[in-house]
Amino acid sequence: MAYSVPELDRIVSDIFELKKGGSACASILPEEEVCRLCDMAKEIFQREDNVKSVKTPVIVVGDVHGQFFDLLELFEIGGKPPLHNYLFLGDYVDRGYYSLDCVLLLVALKVRYPDRIALTRGNHECRQITQVYGFYDECLRVHGTARVWKHFTDLFDFLPLAAVVDNVRWNDDGEIE
Repeated sequence: MAYSVPELDRIVSDIFELKKGGSACASILPEEEVCRLCDMAKEIFQREDNVKSVKTPVIVVGDVHGQFFDLLELFEIGGKPPLHNYLFLGDYVDRGYYSLDCVLLLVALKVRYPDRIALTRGNHECRQITQVYGFYDECLRVHGTARVWKHFTDLFDFLPLAAVVDNVRWNDDGEIE
């Protein structure tokens, strides 16, 4: 069952209001609800191209790597959707302490504003890398099982591999071609 627009607005608002990361995410969306959100996002990505065409003007962001408070600051400075278009170039998880909060916010924004948020797949959006660099462990710590990690890594399989902005292709590592 899909979330309604008011439910999505509440989820996004609650995540933006987080003052601490990590397990605070679980208080907003329990495991079952996170999995439901991932399933909704998967449906959106299945309809999109492997190379995502993005409308300008757009704010391009790379390598969030679990830096939740930096991500909140970015939205504070750049403006929150739906007022602006955003292109995120992968590497949402691992290394930072709040990967789950970061990826949950970005996925919730994608589901709520599918035409305003573009997400591409980085090298950290795969099962093997997330098991080494921290996302897997964070999911276990926060939710007690690997089910949320499995849903996110399944979702990552559907992310576009690159984006095109004004006939310029952006790869996951921010490289312009």
